Amino acid sequence: MVLEIALIDVHPGQEDAFASAYVAGHELLATTPGCRSVRMTRGVETPTRFVLLVEWDSVAAHEENFRASDRFTRWRDLIGPYFAAAPVVEHFVDVPA
Repeated sequence: MVLEIALIDVHPGQEDAFASAYVAGHELLATTPGCRSVRMTRGVETPTRFVLLVEWDSVAAHEENFRASDRFTRWRDLIGPYFAAAPVVEHFVDVPA
């Protein structure tokens, strides 16, 4: 399992519209083969900053099943207009304790 973390800054005053767009597009992401869970959080100190957390079966599941598909285009069409800058996206794996 890998965790995709996307840091998303939106234009000031567009936070609620962005959150609504996320709700509208949630199913596109959540029903992608290889997607285990999706969660969006919003900054307390910086309310224009959001963090998208997506658990994938693998990096390939993210890149091949979502990013290379029409699902991504539709997702980006919904949420992209609210971006103040390009999101920073990285993948992470758990560190065994």
